[in-house]
Amino acid sequence: MKLAVIGGGSSYTPELIDGLFSRLDRIPVTEVWLMDPNLDRLEITAGLAERMSQKHGIPFTVHATDDLRAAVQDASYVVTQLRVGGIQARIQDEKLGLKYGIIGQETTGVGGFACALRTIPRILDIAHTMQEVAPKGFLINFTNPSGIVTEALIKHGGVRCVGLCNVPIGIIMDIAKFMQCSPQDVQLDYVGLNHLSWVQDVRIAGKSVFDDVLNQFLEHADEEWEHEPTREAMVLAMRTLHMICNGYLQYFYATEEAFARLSSREKTRGEEIIEIERSLFEKYAQKDLTSKPEELSKRGGAHYSTAAFMVIDAIENNTQDRQIVCCRNSGAVPTFDADVSLEVPALIDRMGATAISQPAPPPAIRGLMQQMKAYETLTVEAAVRGDRKAALEALLLHPLLPGIRKAKDIFDELLAINRPHLQGTFF
Repeated sequence: MKLAVIGGGSSYTPELIDGLFSRLDRIPVTEVWLMDPNLDRLEITAGLAERMSQKHGIPFTVHATDDLRAAVQDASYVVTQLRVGGIQARIQDEKLGLKYGIIGQETTGVGGFACALRTIPRILDIAHTMQEVAPKGFLINFTNPSGIVTEALIKHGGVRCVGLCNVPIGIIMDIAKFMQCSPQDVQLDYVGLNHLSWVQDVRIAGKSVFDDVLNQFLEHADEEWEHEPTREAMVLAMRTLHMICNGYLQYFYATEEAFARLSSREKTRGEEIIEIERSLFEKYAQKDLTSKPEELSKRGGAHYSTAAFMVIDAIENNTQDRQIVCCRNSGAVPTFDADVSLEVPALIDRMGATAISQPAPPPAIRGLMQQMKAYETLTVEAAVRGDRKAALEALLLHPLLPGIRKAKDIFDELLAINRPHLQGTFF
């Protein structure tokens, strides 16, 4: 079996490789192909991946390439973890937001919008290449903004795909720790979009334990939100809604507090990541290193490989597991179009992910979901067609973006900054 990783030069690659060894009996990978245009980084990550394989008796061969077609040729699974424009593009997004007094985080606000415009055309190139040379393969997407990218794949990719994020599995792992149970026993009543989601109930072995779990999340809120004003606002939001909130909801429920924290920092998160990755790649390059280093935990990819291989295992072995993924709604969540991407519980089998039917979200969260889903859908169309009108309509809808005049100024500057990575009639 062939596994291809697009963005193989990512600092996350050792985490992915490490997670594969414990699952080879169920996911019999014999070839791992790492593809990346950054050959310097790719040489380092591929070298570490090869040493890790050797340490485990060489269960699979490691191949490094900058040729997309060669990487995905006959692949059973293609994992995408790319970042168009690199970390520098993320830093530009973050600073553009700060300049205009708005959130510029990687997946939220103007940062998520810019990232989507850069990324969607490249992701669709991968999907269309798979149509030609790996038509039976599955595309497992981790690329941010994951929900928007997954919707682009659903509508325009022409391949079987599942979108993933490590937030849902992280919530499950936290609950298992709090309640001293197995993660397999935890079932979430979960609804939302990627990085915009809520837990409405928690069942362990079929019994609701939500109040106990919510109290645990409230008591440990400092682990999610270190900034005290943001944390206080989010605790109030969770008490008011009587729901567990995805950490990224801070940008919507505690906007002023979150922006104050971002603007007071000496460095943006992207600039911090550059320093983290510099240290990581120095480690990765050490010839005696044969496992992922502890420092990788600072990069923010906890449970990344667990989420990826749980899905691949369920597809490969037709287990019909219940997992929380980004997938096609297909009528599972009322009031949302059938062909949009939602982050919801789904049954995973040999055909991919099928969203599980649930009631319409309550009005307290449905309004924000609907508004953000409309924004995401317009963003997809803007990126696919290079459509300036759709792009401005998306910005006008986003609750974290300003009115039309400032939105137009932001968009014009965003285009100038990202010209090398964009296409279509934007210009």
